[in-house]
Amino acid sequence: MSTDLRWLKSSYSGEGGGNCVEVALSWSSSSHSGPEGGNCVEVAACPHTIHVRDSKDITVPALSLSPGAWDTFIRHTAA
Repeated sequence: MSTDLRWLKSSYSGEGGGNCVEVALSWSSSSHSGPEGGNCVEVAACPHTIHVRDSKDITVPALSLSPGAWDTFIRHTAA
């Protein structure tokens, strides 16, 4: 499991640097990821969005899914 937090500026924060609100995503490695660090998929679950990323290149934007889409994906891959 990754202990790194990814900080994101809230859309309610101002452009000028004042009144900034940041939120952090806590990433967890998939049980299907290899122990050697290859083929790593990480997930950060929030109430309204599930974020998925490739931990080998965290500079690439994460895929963001609704909880319903994530549930459909998980049920499909488990079948």
